[in-house]
Amino acid sequence: MNKKFCCAFTGHRNVRGDLDLNALTCVIKNLIERGVTTFYNGMARGFDLISAQCVLKLKKDYPQIKLIACVPCHDQEKYFSQEDKNTYHMVLDACDEVKILSNRYHKGCMFLRDRFMVDNSSHLIAYFRGDEGGTEYTLKYAASFEEEDEIEIYLV
Repeated sequence: MNKKFCCAFTGHRNVRGDLDLNALTCVIKNLIERGVTTFYNGMARGFDLISAQCVLKLKKDYPQIKLIACVPCHDQEKYFSQEDKNTYHMVLDACDEVKILSNRYHKGCMFLRDRFMVDNSSHLIAYFRGDEGGTEYTLKYAASFEEEDEIEIYLV
């Protein structure tokens, strides 16, 4: 798969009221209209599940797009709330493909997932509000490629 036509998502698990769903939808639509057809999603609660649902809604108007779940390990949703588990399984069932990157949880499996998505994409949509953690790590990792014109980063 040509990564030129691929986009990944990264964002905080705790989404504040400042996430603009219209802006997120516009960025995704713009990328689709520029030829992006594959969207990698890490399937974490919060921004990942919100962005996955957005892609699924857009599939009605853009049937050529694909949503690929990049699950860091089996039982990723083990500690999710029941509501988030329900959303997780609904999204997982609707994905075009599911990639499970580790058989079991281990320290660093989330970072492996994040690197996999960045390494296979030319676009990264991020919801970042300055908190340390996986989103910051993923943005820094992607930014190391940005200077080589390998990945475009969009903050929503």
